[in-house]
Amino acid sequence: MLKIFLIGMMGSGKSYWKQELTKLCKTGGYDLDFIIEAEEEKTIAEIFEENGEPYFRKSEAKLLRWFGEKKAFVLATGGGTPCFHDNMNWMNQQGTTIWIDEPLDTLVSRLLPEKSHRPLIAHLNDMQLYHFLENKLAERRAFYSQSTHHLQGNTIQLKAFKKIINSYA
Repeated sequence: MLKIFLIGMMGSGKSYWKQELTKLCKTGGYDLDFIIEAEEEKTIAEIFEENGEPYFRKSEAKLLRWFGEKKAFVLATGGGTPCFHDNMNWMNQQGTTIWIDEPLDTLVSRLLPEKSHRPLIAHLNDMQLYHFLENKLAERRAFYSQSTHHLQGNTIQLKAFKKIINSYA
């Protein structure tokens, strides 16, 4: 049984690929941000606004550890998940991590229509969004690069994931 953690920047397609891999692997698929929202009974934006990022990251780490009890799953993590509370190391010990690495231009075009749902970028204009993502990626790259697998480019296809999954069969 395979435990798959999808990591990468917001807008990289983690939630989309979680759905595709859930079908492929015939296992449960989860989105860590949705689990946090259900547990806290607040949106991510409300948690950030009312409790702050440190509180959010602590809750995120606690709920991530819940997956240590599960046998097989595909989990779409938040963009910052690998960067706090030794989460990246923990995920690598628990299963396989896949970094979905999309170009900045692709991230910007995907995120512009949904900025209001993302507390870290809701207030940014187009150019500010590009620079914000560029800076965040620079901060996070050291964590993301610890992933078991790295899929790069805006032409990522299901066959790349199949190859990874088959290597564990």
